[in-house]
Formats: sequence, structure tokens, C-alpha cells
Amino acid sequence: MKKYIMLAGSMLFASFVMQSCLDFDDPGDELGNGSMQLETTIHKGTVDAINYKHLPTEAGMKEAIDALKKNGYLGQSLTGQYNMRGGKENGMPGGHAYQRQYSLGPDLYAQYFVLPHKDYMYGTHTSTYNVSAEFNNGPLGAYGMAKNVFMPLLHHPMVDSIPEIKAINLLYYCLMAQENADLSGPFTYLEDKENSIDPRNYNDLETIYYGIVENLDTIVACLKHYETERPDWYKQNIVGILDAYHQTSRSLLNGDKTMNSYIKLANSLKLRMAMHIVKVQPEIAKKWAEEAVASGVIESTEEQQGLYPMVSGFAHPLMEIQGWGDLCFSASFIGLLKSLDHPYLKYFVLRNSNEIVDRRTGEKTPANDDFYGIREGILVGNGQVYASNQYQAYSKFDSNILGSSLAPLYFVKFAEVDFLRAEGVLRGWNMGEEGTTAEFFYNRGIENAYFEDPLTGPQYSAYVKDYMALESPINHTVKDPIGDGTWESFTKIGVKWNEGDDNETKLEKIITQKYIALFPLSTEAWAEMRRTGYPRLLPVLNPDDGDGSLENGDIIRRIPWVPTDPIAIEIVESSGTTALGGYDEQATRLWWDVNKSNF
Repeated sequence: MKKYIMLAGSMLFASFVMQSCLDFDDPGDELGNGSMQLETTIHKGTVDAINYKHLPTEAGMKEAIDALKKNGYLGQSLTGQYNMRGGKENGMPGGHAYQRQYSLGPDLYAQYFVLPHKDYMYGTHTSTYNVSAEFNNGPLGAYGMAKNVFMPLLHHPMVDSIPEIKAINLLYYCLMAQENADLSGPFTYLEDKENSIDPRNYNDLETIYYGIVENLDTIVACLKHYETERPDWYKQNIVGILDAYHQTSRSLLNGDKTMNSYIKLANSLKLRMAMHIVKVQPEIAKKWAEEAVASGVIESTEEQQGLYPMVSGFAHPLMEIQGWGDLCFSASFIGLLKSLDHPYLKYFVLRNSNEIVDRRTGEKTPANDDFYGIREGILVGNGQVYASNQYQAYSKFDSNILGSSLAPLYFVKFAEVDFLRAEGVLRGWNMGEEGTTAEFFYNRGIENAYFEDPLTGPQYSAYVKDYMALESPINHTVKDPIGDGTWESFTKIGVKWNEGDDNETKLEKIITQKYIALFPLSTEAWAEMRRTGYPRLLPVLNPDDGDGSLENGDIIRRIPWVPTDPIAIEIVESSGTTALGGYDEQATRLWWDVNKSNF
């Protein structure tokens, strides 16, 4: 059965990558400036099978590479990589797609940002939990775009002759499948892997999680076999493909031509997923976590993967989005940073940019007075500029800092892995290096928690030593300058590790620091908020502006599907809600989101 996928546009490449392509043609030349058609024959089940012990002949490998180059499959892998973090239509990450994927949904649910206005060109978004038909499914769209690029390559018969390239592209898909599952829950995972043009059967999260982990184990086995068993001529061809068509590994900067960072990304993703399921399947969680660490997880900033402005040449999408007047920091995030006297307040977060007048009393707060965030759930007004909307004066980030720091868009961050290992030690798991403590991983996680690219000389490092010495939170009272309320500081823990704390307090410290370290990767921050209940943040106001399932004090547990097409409605009702085990609502908990104590 033949499938055809239309992929339009041409590729853009940074000069660094172009210079390292060696004898490989420019992928943009393959794709041309118009539309092209990718054709592949589907063989059910071939995505999961990676015959990595088979060694093709040099002629056979060249034939496979030529076929995949000629028809654009290798080049379109790069499109998929961009799709993973705010790219669309063959383009690098940019404001419009990134905003749909993160800023109009997960960024709000994680309480990093607030939308300071409700009027948008393509719809409205009155408050944090408002279910906007125009924006609600945006975060899920990135998965669909990436899947539609990776699956034709993964199903192409010729990719089986270069199994490492198949493994790496399957790894990208696994990451997107995990993130998609944790946003809304069940989806047509098994049919998606068959590249079905008419998927109808939703799979439950347990099936999806087990399937991803099985793939990750196969991927790691394939890439480790490459390191020890492949001849030099074979490796030279693989390195050429990676240099030309892959922009996610630090190897492009540090000259490491091994599979090390891909292996560690796969194992680190497995560790993340293990911790997600700790409340629902604790023994399996322990098994997966210990296997991942034993096989090798991220151990340094050089082993991180993601999309890098330093490599690809794009500007961080949040800069453009903030320039549109479409985000300010939330009161919860600002309150947390102030309670801990976080380094970001020294150089990254800005004070109020203009005078703010209390609409009830007329009291004036002068410009540059303090750090002020907007309370999550506030029913904001109209206007993308200060002249029509005072909310635009609230704290934002310094775009010059974000730009000059070349902040990457990470997949799994080194600091996140260390915080996962710290929690693993608390739970009595073997997290490697006999005698290594939760305190060790916790402190190392904080030391590497900055958003900047490691090679830019992060300003964060100048302040982190004092930050880590803070034993108790700084109590403060926040009076919202526009008159929306007053609230006391809500953070009850300091930063410094105290071995005498109970496990719950230690976990709160770990998750609180992980939450800050993940910024701005809101999808994972929101997942950890749901799993653990940490960090302590302000309750979201006006939860009834959602779908009616949330009560005061609740946090949103998932993004509902809310389909509008009659066929999609029927599929959700007949398959989706069954796999979900509940109603298609914001309050329905996912499989791993179990309402019980952390220990």
C-alpha cells in the first residue's frame, strides 16, 4: 500500500553545518523550492525492527544513502527536528509555531508565563484555563507534524541498510510521542507507527509508555553496537549523514563523532518516563530507572541534545513572542524566584517597564519599581501595547540576554537528569556511582540549571554559590500594582540541602529546583507539577473559565481533545475516552497521575 505525504519548502542551514557536510549534497538542493512528494511502501511493524547486526556492503550502503537523498527523506529529518521545538513548513523554530506549541498552553499551565491580553488575530484566550477552539490543540499539532516527517523515513526499505539513522530518527519520534502522551493522554500510537492515513484506535498510556521504552532499549543496543562493531568506512558514511542532516547533538560543536550523546538521550528519556510512573507502577519505575542509569545517562552539559541557535542560526522564539506583547511572567514564577532570591533576578528578569495605576485606588507604582508578575487566571483586557493595556508593563525577560546567551531548546537537560537521580536516591534506587548521594545530584543539578548555552559563559554561574547557601525562604508580601489582590509568599523551603529534612521536604526541594531548571520547557515542568504537587504555586483564578470540570484550587490535569469534526468526535467517543478511562475534560487524570502521596 502506498502512502504519499506532501512536504513543501526548502531547508535553511547554518553556515557551520554547511561547512561540515563533506561530500554530502545540500539537503535544500534535494528538496528544491517548491513542493515534492515523498513515497514509501509501508511494511507493518518495520518501525520497531532495527536489524543493527547486519553489515551491508559499501555498495549497498551507498545505494541506500543515494536513494534516501534523492527522494528527500534524509533532508526531511531535519524538518522533523525543527518541528519538535517550534518549527513549521520546513523552517527553523519560530514565533508562530512555538507560540501554538507552548505559549498558548503548556507555558500557562506550568505557570511560567501569562498572556497579558485576550485579543488575538486568530482567536481569543480570556484566561489561563480558557478552552479556546483556536488554540487548544496547538500543543498536539507539533507531534503530528513531526510524525508525518519521521514515519515515511522510518518505513522506507532503504533505511534498514543504515540502521543507526533509523534508530536516531526513531529516537526523535519516541521523544515526541512521550511529550504528546503527557499532554492529553491516549492517542493513535500504534497506527501512527504504521503510518496509517486513517488512524481510529486510541491506545492507552500504559501501551504507549511500554512501546516507547521497548524502542529506546533497541535504539541503545543499535548505537552501542555501532561504537564497537562497525568498520571505519561505515562510520565515515554515518558521520557524513549526521553532519549534513542532524542538528541536535553537541558533537557538531565539540568534534565528538560518536553515538554517545544519542545513547545518553535515549537512556535519559527512559529515566524521565520511569519517574513519571512511580506512583502507578513503582517496581517497573525502579527497574527502568536503574537500567537507564546503568546503560548511561547524560553526565555533562556537552552530552545534552536539543536545537541550538549556535548551530542552526535561529533566534529563540520567545524573543519574537514577547516582542508581540504576548507574554509576561506569572506571579507564581516571580514569587518563587523572589522567595529564593534566584540568580535570574540579577540579570534576566526585568522590573515593571512602565508606571502602573491601581484601578481601584488610583495609587501609582512607578516604572522599574520591582518584579511583578500577573496572577494566573486573571481575566486580562485587550491590547498588545502599554498605551491600551497596563498589564503590558509587568515583568518580562531581557531579550538581549536571551539572544546573546544563545539559549538552546533542549530535549532532556543535564540538570533534569541529575534531579531525577536525586529523587531516585531518595526512593532507594541505584542511581550509579556507589556512595553518590541525593545531595550530590541535587547540588550538581542546581549548578547546571541555567538556560544559557554552556559555551556562552553563563552569567548564572556568578550567583549560584550564594544562591545554594540560602537556608530559608525570603518572606515577602506581593501587592499587585493594578489592584488585582495581595498575597503572601507561598514558598516554604530554602535552597540549601539539609540531610536532616524528611523525604517529602527533600522531594519538594528537588522538584522546585527542577521546575526552575526546566525553564522554559513547560511541557515537562507541568508534568512534574501534576505528578508531585510541587513546586508550591498560587492557585489559578477563574478555573470555571475552562470546560467546567475544574474547581477552585485545582490545576489542569490534561489538554482535552474537544474535537469538532463529526468523524473525530465519533472516534474520541468510541475509542479515546475508553483508553483515557474518563471524560474528555481538563480535570481527568492521566494513567500515571495518581492522586496519592509521593512516598
